[in-house]
Amino acid sequence: MSTETVRPVAIKIDPEIKERVKRLADARQRTPHWLMREAIQQYVEREEKREALRQEAISAWNEYRATGLHVTQEEADAWLAELEAGEDAEPPECHA
Repeated sequence: MSTETVRPVAIKIDPEIKERVKRLADARQRTPHWLMREAIQQYVEREEKREALRQEAISAWNEYRATGLHVTQEEADAWLAELEAGEDAEPPECHA
């Protein structure tokens, strides 16, 4: 956790979820507070990675639309097969 000031945040959850969190926290010998913080942290990290991947895909698509450069599925499959076989293969050249 960072050294910045930690401030409480209230969230509303239904009684069923609250009880499930409490049971899980008890089983893990943790507090419900710890469990919810951990869950939020993992969710945010996962969603940040997902968003970065989405942005990378958008960027790649825009670059393809602008340049037309690409590799075919067959070229990519052949390269990946070489890598899977343990070979130190260079990626295929992009072409129009």
